[in-house]
Amino acid sequence: MENILVYCTVPNDFSANLIASTVVDEQLAACVNIIDGITSVYRWEGGVQTDKELLLLIKTQKSKFESLKEKILSLHEYSVPEIVAVPINLGHEEYLKWISDSTR
Repeated sequence: MENILVYCTVPNDFSANLIASTVVDEQLAACVNIIDGITSVYRWEGGVQTDKELLLLIKTQKSKFESLKEKILSLHEYSVPEIVAVPINLGHEEYLKWISDSTR
């Protein structure tokens, strides 16, 4: 199984907890870390924006990405949310196995 780490920013605690609990409950993710207190600076609608956000670090399998993305899109407040995946190339073997086992 190929494991991935998915990054997703959200505007508030409610969104963070809703998305995290839903994707773990539906076995689309093994674990979601919620990191509070980030500042995002980005270009949007012709200008530079700065906002306080939370970052979700979502651990799952590559084969679950499309279903995970669709679930996030259905729950997210943003019209164009950040949903970006990177492969997990190395890690503690037992932890990587746990990700796979938790997202069957």
